[in-house]
Amino acid sequence: MTKADARKAVDAVFAAITDAAANDEEIAINDFGKFKVKPPPEREGRNPSTGTTITIAAAKKLGFTPAKTVKDRLNG
Repeated sequence: MTKADARKAVDAVFAAITDAAANDEEIAINDFGKFKVKPPPEREGRNPSTGTTITIAAAKKLGFTPAKTVKDRLNG
C-alpha cells in the first residue's frame, strides 16, 4: 500500500467516525475502543479576570473508552 492510499484509508475512517458522532451514534472499533457522544449539562463557571459567575453553555463532547486489549497492552 502506498502512503497516498494509506492516507486515503485513514481519512475515510476518521470521516466515518465524525459522521457517526454528528448523528449521536456510538462507534465501536474492535480491539481498539468505542467513541461516544457525551452531552454534558449547562454549568456555572467563573470569569478568571473578574471573578464574576458566568453560565457555560452545554456542548457535546466526543469521549473514548479503550478496549480491554488496549488497556492490557498499556498497563503491561
